[in-house]
Amino acid sequence: MKEIIAILAAVIAVIGNVPYLIDVLKKRVQPHPYTWLVWSIVSCVTFFGALARGAGVGAIPTGAAEIFTVIIFLFSLQYGFKQITKTDTAFLVVALVGLIPWVLTKDPTISVIIVVSIDLIAFIPTLRKTWKHPKSETPVLYSMNVVRHVMTLFSLQAYNIATMLHSIAMIIVNTIMTSMIVSRKEKNLNEHFLVD
Repeated sequence: MKEIIAILAAVIAVIGNVPYLIDVLKKRVQPHPYTWLVWSIVSCVTFFGALARGAGVGAIPTGAAEIFTVIIFLFSLQYGFKQITKTDTAFLVVALVGLIPWVLTKDPTISVIIVVSIDLIAFIPTLRKTWKHPKSETPVLYSMNVVRHVMTLFSLQAYNIATMLHSIAMIIVNTIMTSMIVSRKEKNLNEHFLVD
């Protein structure tokens, strides 16, 4: 049963990421390159940390999503958000400096705790960008991430901090992101109609 849930979660990762990638290529959304760079690194660490702590097939969805995370990061360099602020750069530096303890500890649990913290810090530039430019994102990817991470939790073969923390954090932050995109777009739409 866990294998089926893991495969379904991996399929949801593809379903959520393919339309987002298409939107990037068609310039309908603008991923923040700093966020996607850090997510590429963090997802890789999370994947191997979860495997090391016994996630088993529960790591498959993270692996599937990681492939798209790297691809989206690469395309964000050309098609992504260009209005990078000093604050964005500061968060990038903090996130990258946070990788040093991970390299030094080599403990999967500590590594996952560190990279999840980094992941949340890396989300800040995208949250800021989305708050100011809600049309630069689409809720499909983030809402699918919520579903995928819930299913990932059910597919884990071992439950501990290293296997669960990333999904729990991502359920929370992707729910916030989805809500922000939808509510900000609705607010802008309502303001547009009031002006007209």
